[in-house]
Amino acid sequence: MTGSTVRYTEPDPRKPSGRPAQAGAAGAIRPLVPGMRWLLFTAAVLVLLAGFQLFVLTGRTGTFFAWTIANPLAAAFLGGGYWASVSIEALAGRQALWANARIAVPTVFVFTVLTLTASLMHLGQFHLGSHFAAGTRIVTWAWIAIYVLVPLLMLIILAVQARIPGMDPPRSAPLPRWLLALLAVQGIILFGFGVALFAVPAHVMQLWPWRLTPLLAQATAAWLISLGVAAIHALFERDARRLRPAAIGYILLALLQVIALARYPQRFEWGSAPGIVYLVFLGLILLSGVAGLAYGLPSAAGAARSVTRSRA
Repeated sequence: MTGSTVRYTEPDPRKPSGRPAQAGAAGAIRPLVPGMRWLLFTAAVLVLLAGFQLFVLTGRTGTFFAWTIANPLAAAFLGGGYWASVSIEALAGRQALWANARIAVPTVFVFTVLTLTASLMHLGQFHLGSHFAAGTRIVTWAWIAIYVLVPLLMLIILAVQARIPGMDPPRSAPLPRWLLALLAVQGIILFGFGVALFAVPAHVMQLWPWRLTPLLAQATAAWLISLGVAAIHALFERDARRLRPAAIGYILLALLQVIALARYPQRFEWGSAPGIVYLVFLGLILLSGVAGLAYGLPSAAGAARSVTRSRA
């Protein structure tokens, strides 16, 4: 990387694999700007801490979190989401190219804006009063400050990122049609149900497989909508290499939610229709993550390019 661009040289596919590749079409590839890189790294640290508060200190949210969550399964669900997003943000921040990192940006932006909105709508439930311990109030004010600052900084840095000249590299690991269809179904359902849960939580939260309050429903909806945004974004990228951070995050999300269910099985409505749908979705999310990661591996990407060329 030199200056604000990365030089990209596409190998000549006509050369035998045993010989050095000759320069093909060369161009300036848009890099990930340092500001966005460090914002993603910072966000990864913040969600790591939030995940610890919710997934480990699940029963002590009255002291160590911004508001009290009585249902431990609901707290563990949110904590699992935060810990899964660590990989998305940290791996995106490690990318040299903007195209390989940007899957994290709209997801994080939508989630932070929605979580801030839900927090302000239910501010009376937050640990802000003088009767709370000083440490608890500091955690609460830090929560609010983070959700105000992160989306603002992301918008500013995104404007800087958009001004960097260059292009995207060619897609090197195209997604198969079945995976694109699966992502489309997931995106539509997650986004649609999440919007309904956020907009009218009192009417929709009965369709969730464990007990929620209006605040918890909107906090949960923020995760569902952001996951829907990620799935829809993946349809535009159509490249497993660009989706690698999200694929690993999908795998971790499914595994962490399974652990949460194993910890609090009595809180989950196993025989209900919402419970069955939830379990099916966990399986589909795990499948999407594993497939996306597998198709993004160098050997799989090379095989996909060979198939594409043979069909041409």
